[in-house]
Formats: sequence, C-alpha cells, structure tokens
Amino acid sequence: MSSSSTEPRRVTIHDVARSAGVSRQTVSRALNDKGEIDGSTKQRVLDAVRELGYRPSRFARGLVRPDTTTIGLVVPDLLNPFFTEVASGALEAARARGWHVVVHDTADDPEQELATLRVIGTQVDAATGYFGRSDEDLDRLTAGIPVVLIGREPHSPRFSGVGIDGEDGVREAVAHLVSRGHRRIGMLDGNPAPSVRRRWFLRAAAECGVSVHPGWIAAGAQSVDGGGAALAALLAAHPDVTALFAFNDVMAIGALREARRFGLRVPADLAVIGFDGLALGTLVEPELSSVAIDTRAVGALAVEQAARLVTGAAPLEPAELIVRARLHLRESA
Repeated sequence: MSSSSTEPRRVTIHDVARSAGVSRQTVSRALNDKGEIDGSTKQRVLDAVRELGYRPSRFARGLVRPDTTTIGLVVPDLLNPFFTEVASGALEAARARGWHVVVHDTADDPEQELATLRVIGTQVDAATGYFGRSDEDLDRLTAGIPVVLIGREPHSPRFSGVGIDGEDGVREAVAHLVSRGHRRIGMLDGNPAPSVRRRWFLRAAAECGVSVHPGWIAAGAQSVDGGGAALAALLAAHPDVTALFAFNDVMAIGALREARRFGLRVPADLAVIGFDGLALGTLVEPELSSVAIDTRAVGALAVEQAARLVTGAAPLEPAELIVRARLHLRESA
C-alpha cells in the first residue's frame, strides 16, 4: 500500500542497543531495573531511550523475562493443514531451544499482515513465515531483527529464506502418469496467473512428449471446495482428461470428492496426484498420491536459521535451506 511506505519506522529495542553500544539483553535489564549491569551502562541505555523516543513494548516492560528469546511465526491460513504442519515443525524446533513462539494467522489479508508486522516488529527477537509484502516494507517494519522468509527468495541481504524445490518431484509425477498410459493430463492450479508449480508441470509434460491443451488447466481457490469447483469446470469442458495434477493436496482431495460426483473411479477413470504430502492424504479414500515435502523440516529449518542469526553463529548456506519434494505414490494414481 502506498500509505505504508511513508509511515515513520517505529524505534525498536535493537535501535536502542546499537545506539548505546550494548546488547538487547542489556537494554532489557536496564529498562527492568535489574542489578546485573553497572550504573554508567544503565545511564547510557536510558539516555539512548530518551534520545530515540523509544517506547518499550510489553516484552521490554518485563511481562516476559528479558533473557527469553521469542520468535514471531507468520502464516496465511492455519486452517490449511500445510501451514499447520510447517508451524508444528517450527514450534518443535523452538521448544528444543527453550524459545517462545508467537504465531500469527494473517488470513491471507494484506492489511492483517501489515497489522501483524507492526506488532511483531517490536515484540520478538526474530521473525519467520510467509510474507506477501515487499522486502522494502519488511525491512522497514522489522528493522533490527532477523527475518527468515519461507517459500520465497529474499532480495534484501538482511533477510534469509527457506525454499521449496518441487520440480524433480513434479517431473516424477508426470513421468509416472505417462508410464501408466495417460496422455490427457490436466492440472488444477491454485492461482489464476500461472504458478511456479504450473511451470514445473508444463515443463515436465514437454519432457515426456506430452502436449497439454490450455483448456486442461483450471484454476481455483487453494481449498477442498476450490479443488472440487476447478475439477467440475475442467471436466465439463474436457471430460476426456484421464489424469490430474493438483496445485496442493487439499485441492486434490476436493477433486477426489468431485470425481465421485461425476461417477468417476479413481484411479481407474481419473488418476489424481497432489502436492505437499500432507498426513491428511492418508485419511481419504483412495489414499492420495502426492509430490511430498517434509513440511516439518521447513519450519525447523526456518527456526534454525533464525537462531543462528540471533546468536551471531554462522548462518546456513542457501543450498542448505532448500527442502526438496519427491513423489510419494499411494492409491490415487
């Protein structure tokens, strides 16, 4: 939003620490009148607080112990089990370190994300998760704290990122479908504009010598209902499609349900492969084949990188921050 780019950046505890030449923990001790620091250091901190106009957050006021490390985890939709599984991995990794995690669900709403960033920018030691705002906005709203993006390549050198590489897994999925004799392979995309997964799918199909008709691709909401509606539209126009790759598992599960409404047997009449590898896929009938990601590893890697940035340890290299997806065959394909 244009208005957000002109807002003054809120002074953080990290700004005070830099100005006073001390650590964040020392600032917290000074503000909470702890006795572990000498008088001159405390006075230097208080002078910096006044000069910068810093207003302590509830964390700095002592409602959370100053020596407690807190990470903010931002997700767009906790009702989507993919993000719940990622959050579970992050929480487990943080718990192993004795960290606190504050989870924020932005409901995939840019304004809610902005409100969330305004809060966590002053209340956590690091932030990680899914952010739709530009690196410039994130830099301003989270100044002074490490940020680890998930599922998005960072452009600012201040940020790190955990990426997902599913191209080989999608290639395996398409090759499997072709090996089973499928040549009319459709896709349910989760975005009206071509997603990265759509590009992976089309590239894999071309490598297998399969031409994908543009009408064999339907877009829908990234939900069970969205997957069902997208498949209904696809089959209404192209009932000859015999196999399907879905943007994610929840869309694929919606497609399984819709296929039954059309009287189609899976996989005999329509083979279905999803993407994500959610545990939920084992609870449907037939069990869902999927290009699977270790979702818990995604969350754990994000926390590990944040921990290294907070403590000053050597950060993980970009190649170590990639989670690769592989095809997990079950009953649906």
